[in-house]
Amino acid sequence: MRRPTIPDLAKASGVSVATINRVLSSAPNVRLATRERVQRAAEEIGFYGLGSIQARVAAARPRLRFGVLLLQPHRPFYKIVASELEQAAASAAGADVDLRLEFLEDLSPHNVAFRALELARDCSAICLTSAVHPVVTEALEQIQAKGIPVFALISQISVTGQMSYIGLDNWKVGRTSAWAFANICKTPGKIGILMGNPRYRNQEMNEAGFRSYFREYAPDFTLLEPISTFESAAVAEEMTERLLADHHDLAGLYISGGGIRGALAALRAGGKAGSMVVVGYDLTDVTRDALLDGTMTMVISHPLARLARDAIDGMIRACANPFSNQTSIVPFEIYTRENL
Repeated sequence: MRRPTIPDLAKASGVSVATINRVLSSAPNVRLATRERVQRAAEEIGFYGLGSIQARVAAARPRLRFGVLLLQPHRPFYKIVASELEQAAASAAGADVDLRLEFLEDLSPHNVAFRALELARDCSAICLTSAVHPVVTEALEQIQAKGIPVFALISQISVTGQMSYIGLDNWKVGRTSAWAFANICKTPGKIGILMGNPRYRNQEMNEAGFRSYFREYAPDFTLLEPISTFESAAVAEEMTERLLADHHDLAGLYISGGGIRGALAALRAGGKAGSMVVVGYDLTDVTRDALLDGTMTMVISHPLARLARDAIDGMIRACANPFSNQTSIVPFEIYTRENL
């Protein structure tokens, strides 16, 4: 077979022969996307200079360090988030990404602010999940003032659009959860609500959307006041036990925050597994088992691979334009026992 030539590569790439020559000579006036397109075409046709092209593309890619702060390492959801972010960073097309990923065991505002400031010292952009608090907000504004992009992941920190956000439309999440109760419960009744911490804006918006749906479409239901679990499984278990003891006629339980493992344990121990509608968040081994054994009715979940890709790609774009907003609202997934 004839060995592919430069004109062959130009045709396969959809660029001119002159552009191919500029790629091969490492000329600076070629966009990275064009270099990568030429590389892909060279791989497809077996171009003899593929090694040289790969080396030149690698040299042209920006090298960026991103810092990520996630919540407690013992929580399965954040372990999965971390894994997806690492995969997204490793396969990022627009840059060579060095990911510094840290977990926050201490969720106090002062610790979150301190860790964010420390992480920003040697990172091109940072991304974090955090509750809203003036101390945290001030630290993040200091970071942004230095031209370092800050991304809120999963839970919004700023509602004014001054900070990029990667996550769900939590108003819709709350209303969708309410729809499930209104349509699955056989008769209207009391709905218990567990929140992790109302300072997490996603949980606050979840509850607001949840209540708005009932006011509009299902006013015969009684929504109990939300109980905070402080993102703790032990507290969630205790609060669920108290709900079951105080409200024998509870028709459903909405688990809108952290500690879901404890809430599920209390439902099983109290003999309530499968006897009431239970809706919570994010598909993990814990919630998958709860769906399969009937303890949970429905799970609304982040599409974590998409979430991670959007976060990494958004940070790459923000580094090229630090004052741009790279917010990405990702579609949520719905799981029941029947579609696992």
